[in-house]
Amino acid sequence: MQYLTLYQLYQKMLAIMGPQGWWPADSKFEIILGAILVQNTNWKNVEKSLANIKSVTDFAPEEVSKLDKEHLISLIRPSGFYKNKSKAIMDVFQWLREYNFDLEKIKIAHQGKLRQQLLSLHGIGEETADVLLLYVFDEKVFVADKYTQKLFTFLQVEGIKNYRSLKKLIPVLDNFSLEQAQEFHGLLDEFGKIYVKNQPAFATSFLEGYRLILTKRKQGSYE
Repeated sequence: MQYLTLYQLYQKMLAIMGPQGWWPADSKFEIILGAILVQNTNWKNVEKSLANIKSVTDFAPEEVSKLDKEHLISLIRPSGFYKNKSKAIMDVFQWLREYNFDLEKIKIAHQGKLRQQLLSLHGIGEETADVLLLYVFDEKVFVADKYTQKLFTFLQVEGIKNYRSLKKLIPVLDNFSLEQAQEFHGLLDEFGKIYVKNQPAFATSFLEGYRLILTKRKQGSYE
């Protein structure tokens, strides 16, 4: 058995898999749309919906916020759950409109409480909120999605029951830069698509035989 800290896991994945270049988007407003649309579907379906929205708005947030519900539903239908997702998009972009779509102004207005604010918006759950914090608002947060929950379970981390339980084990990413935190999520997601379907699949991966150690530090954070 070989042991890895969280940062060593990142370094090993990066060395073997190479940079993933996540999140795939040309603007932060496109990222917001993608993060909502990808819920409960695959990225190929999201790409179709994003192409539809781009053809009408070019991802200009002002134009997205002006879309009426029926038009928006027609654009995002390929992503499924379109009624709920259309409401989420409309609510989020109306909220952004209150700040003139100034993301820095939003960060300043909600210092330390931005995650709670995001969670109060329709259709924004814990995973989506953390994705938005990481890729849109440039905060170093850990995204404890299902791929990562399964991977860390295979790496013998105990006590993982759901998103929140893993999130509590990794409250901060002290040793990571913002770019590394963003890259880490991309690596975990791409690894998960291939290797965490089941134990036999994981056994063929380069992480077979490793155990992840989350070492508690005096400050109360983990590395």
